[in-house]
Order: sequence, then structure tokens, then C-alpha cells
Amino acid sequence: MKTARTIIQVSELPAVNPTYSQAIQAGGFVFVSGQTGVSPGTGRLVSDDIAEQARQAIENTASILRSAGSSLEKVVSANIYLTDYGALSQVNQVYGEYFSGGGAARVPPAKMSCGVTALHGGAKFEIQVVALA
Repeated sequence: MKTARTIIQVSELPAVNPTYSQAIQAGGFVFVSGQTGVSPGTGRLVSDDIAEQARQAIENTASILRSAGSSLEKVVSANIYLTDYGALSQVNQVYGEYFSGGGAARVPPAKMSCGVTALHGGAKFEIQVVALA
């Protein structure tokens, strides 16, 4: 059984390289590649602050989802990577603005968070999500 796959690409976000797509829509889902706090305007991290990076990464994710006809409200799973796991409470504060009962998602998605030694481009935060199409 073959399932059609559609590449989702948002031109305002930093260009991808040939090894991945910003997102793939398939089987009623949108699979968004990991997003960091890179500003669409500059192509650089918005700041050195993990909370500001988290906010921008989630906004980048929202942009990709909108392009696919989806939204943060339809996110069913989120994976979060932090270079400083001690900053999880700061990140959760920002994350909660988008993915709690008061945010876009009335039903918070399943979530995994973990500490990592490094992220691309010196980022401190990265998020990867799966959403309903």
C-alpha cells in the first residue's frame, strides 16, 4: 500500500538542504522537521535566550503547519530537545502558552523532552511535531 507524500516548504523560513524537508504531509498527518529559534528575517537565532528561541521555534512550526493547512491546535505529538535541561521550566512556560488549555491547543499533545549535548547552529532549543492534516 503506497501513501502519497507531499513536501511542505515555507519560503520565508531558512532554506533546507537536500537531506530533509521542512515537513511532509502523508496519511492524514503533517510531520514537521525539527525547528530551532531562527528568525525568518535574518536566518540567525533570535537571541541567546532559550525562552526566546523556544518562542521563535514554535512560531516557525506554526508557519509550516499553516502552509500545510493545519495548525498548532492539531498537534498530537511534540518532541523537545534542550542543550540545558535545567531550563525546562522556562521552556515549559513558553510551550504552555501555545499548548495548554489556554493556548491554541485545547488538548495538549503528547510530549517528550530531553537534554542533548548540542543542536545545529548553536541553538539551545529544538521542537519537532506531528499534527493532524
